[in-house]
Amino acid sequence: MRRPFTTCAPMFLMAALAPAALFAQATPPAQTPPATAPATQPPPAQPAGAPKLGFTTDAGLLLVQIKGDQTAVFEELVGKLRAGAAKVEDATVKQQLTNLKVYKTTEGAAGGNALYVILLDPATKDAEYELFAIAQKVMTPDELRAPETVEFFKKAAGAFAAGYNKLSLTPVK
Repeated sequence: MRRPFTTCAPMFLMAALAPAALFAQATPPAQTPPATAPATQPPPAQPAGAPKLGFTTDAGLLLVQIKGDQTAVFEELVGKLRAGAAKVEDATVKQQLTNLKVYKTTEGAAGGNALYVILLDPATKDAEYELFAIAQKVMTPDELRAPETVEFFKKAAGAFAAGYNKLSLTPVK
């Protein structure tokens, strides 16, 4: 008797969306992470309430290429975000971090880079999902000014091999 072929939903989702990732619009790497510590660099002028990396759909997916030898730095950034979720009082940021799931693909990306998939389901509509912007919200002003934080943000910014690839998702009924 044959067993029917079954697959894990996240793996199927990643395989199905891989071609879309090649065509997704990416933010240039120079605009993605800040070059200096968040406390010392003012954010660019934007209209109020307009996130530069947000979703207006029910769910979202970010594809992030990290330099192959810098995966520990990126995973440390994700760890800092998760740790910040426990202490942040902003309800929107808490909801964002609660619904944020990060996966590392086993296939990797071009050029020896690692590919991370960040699934946001449900996405907090019209909220900022740029990882460094979220990190600024979960840290205290003293933590942001600390020399080790400044150094970490520089190191984390250098870990990105390319900008974010964003896919806005709506469920199929």
